[in-house]
Amino acid sequence: MNIQEFQANLFSAALASGFTDVEIYYEKKEVFGCQIFKGEIDQYEIAEDGGVSFRGIFNGKMGYAYTEKIDDASIPFLLDNAKENTLIINDEDSEEIFAGSSQYEQGNFFSTALNEVTIPEKIQFIKDVERELLALDSRIVATDYCMIRTETVSRSLSNNKGLSLTDGMNYLYVILEAIVKDGEETKTSFEFTVSKDFHNLNAKEIAKKAAEEALSQLGSKNIESKEYPVLLRNDAAANLLATYSPNFSAENTQAGISSLKDKLGTQIANQKITIVDDPFLEDGLACRTFDSEGVATKKLTLVESGVLQSLLHNQKTAKKEQAETTGHAYKDSYKSAVKVGPSNLYIEPSELSFEALLATMGEGILITSLSGLHSGANTVSGDFSLAANGFYVADGKVQYPVNLMTIAGNFYQLLQHVEEIGSDLTFPLSPIGSPSFLVKSLSVTVE
Repeated sequence: MNIQEFQANLFSAALASGFTDVEIYYEKKEVFGCQIFKGEIDQYEIAEDGGVSFRGIFNGKMGYAYTEKIDDASIPFLLDNAKENTLIINDEDSEEIFAGSSQYEQGNFFSTALNEVTIPEKIQFIKDVERELLALDSRIVATDYCMIRTETVSRSLSNNKGLSLTDGMNYLYVILEAIVKDGEETKTSFEFTVSKDFHNLNAKEIAKKAAEEALSQLGSKNIESKEYPVLLRNDAAANLLATYSPNFSAENTQAGISSLKDKLGTQIANQKITIVDDPFLEDGLACRTFDSEGVATKKLTLVESGVLQSLLHNQKTAKKEQAETTGHAYKDSYKSAVKVGPSNLYIEPSELSFEALLATMGEGILITSLSGLHSGANTVSGDFSLAANGFYVADGKVQYPVNLMTIAGNFYQLLQHVEEIGSDLTFPLSPIGSPSFLVKSLSVTVE
C-alpha cells in the first residue's frame, strides 16, 4: 500500500469514528555509514527508518499516535491510540490542525549528484583520508574515529483541510579524530566536514587539517590563572550557542525555564550580535520549506544589533501570547509530539577574517574546543564552568598550547561583552552555528 492510499483510508476511518480534524505526517530516513581503522572497515551501516504519525481532534482535544507499518491493519491501531491519548492530556491549551499558509517559498535541499555516489566510492574516500593522515607525520599514531556518513530524509504532511506538502534533503559528513604522540604526551583532534558535493572533497586536505590541529597541541604549558580576553573559535562558539539555544524557544519562556522570559525589545547582547534562523541557508543541516505543523518557513531575526526581537513559536505558543506562529513547530521524528525548535540558527558573521580577529588581541586565550557542556552549563541562569582546550596568545599571535583549562562565566554577560566577530561561520555537525568571536574577559583556570 502506498502512502496516498493509506492516507485516504485513514482519513475516512478517522472522520467516521468521531475525529473532526485530522493530519498525517510521513517521514523516511536512509543512512549509510562506514568507519575505518588501519585501512579496514571497522563499522558498517546501511539503514532505513520511517513511519507515519497521526494527529486528530477528538472531543476537542488533540490525540497523537504513530506506526512504522503502512497498511490497513495500522488504521484502527492509530485511531484507538490517538483517542486514548486525548484522555490523559491535561493541557488546557488547545491545539489545532493548520489549514495552510498563503505562500510557500521553494527550496532545493536535495543533491541528486550526492545520491548517485556509490558505496565503494565512499568507502575508498574514507580509506584515503586515513591513509593520507597517517603518512603526514610519524607522531600521528592512529585514528580514534575515521568515518563517512550520508543521510537522506524525505517527509510529507497532509490534512483533511486540503493541505499537502513534501520536501527532502540529503548531506554527507566526514568525521576524523587523529591521535598524536610525542614521548609521554598524547593529544587528539576532532575534524568534521559537511558537504553535498562529494566530488569536491579532498582527502589530503581533510587529513592535513586534522593533523595540524592535533600536532599543534603538543608541548602544552601552564599559564597563570586569571581573567583573560578570550577568542572563542567558531566551532567552540557554535557549541556554546547550541547549549543555550533552547532559551530562544517560546515554549521554554512560557514554562519559566528560560532567562529570556519578558525580555522582548530589550538589549540582551552587544550591538555587534545579530542572531537569525534561516531555513533556506545554503548547505544548512536543518533546511525546510514548512514546519511540523505545515506552516511556511521563512528567515527570522531573533536578535538584531543585540536587541531581542522575537522568540521561536509554534501555533500553540503563539496562541498563548496572542501572536502569530513563526513557523518553528518541530518534531524530533515521526514518533514525537510537536514542540518548538530552530532550523539553521546562527550568529551572523562579519567580514573580519580569523587572522585579523586574532591580531586584535594583546595577551589572551584562544579556545578551540569545549567539553562538559551538558553538566557544566546552567541553561536557565546562563552560568557555565567548562573544560577547554586552547592556546596562549601574545601580541596577536598564537604562542603555545595550554594545559587543560576551565573557563567560567555567564552566557548572557558573555554576549554583552563580545568585542569583535569573525567571518568564519561554521555549523559543527549541528543546525546551530557561529563565527569566531572575541570576548573582553573570562575567568580562566589551569589546574
